Amino acid sequence: MSTYHINVAAKVDLARSLYLNGYNCAQSVFAAFSEEMGLPQETALKLASGMGGGIGGLRMTCGAVSAMAMVLGALRGYDQAEDFDGKKQLYADIQRLHADFTAVHETSNCRELLQQSGIVAKAQPSERTPEYYRKRPCARYIELCAQLLAEELNRNQA
Repeated sequence: MSTYHINVAAKVDLARSLYLNGYNCAQSVFAAFSEEMGLPQETALKLASGMGGGIGGLRMTCGAVSAMAMVLGALRGYDQAEDFDGKKQLYADIQRLHADFTAVHETSNCRELLQQSGIVAKAQPSERTPEYYRKRPCARYIELCAQLLAEELNRNQA
């Protein structure tokens, strides 16, 4: 069991900063926790890169939400097929964080989250411009996911 205390505000700030520097939603949350996972940040950025845009631009599950599951898997995941209790616990933790996210935003679907802000979702990534960041609601989702994840990890050490 790891013994560390995660500074929630610092993780939220780091995740937001990664996003505002051009990384996608999944990369921003996942890489913010690279130290806890024992991964170089560059590796974390690569591992999560395909989850952005609601999984490769498909506009399905929000990449920030997917990244929460990925971090929990890295820190609390099971590696023995017969570890049914580990699987149940991991799924329960992920389902709880998902419920916390949807309690705030009503959905975790990327397309629906964007539509709530009047954005027509498309499969291709958009160029990161000041206008992009002004219109996109994604920073809110990234911040919430980083917060929920940090609080969860502090509450129940991995």
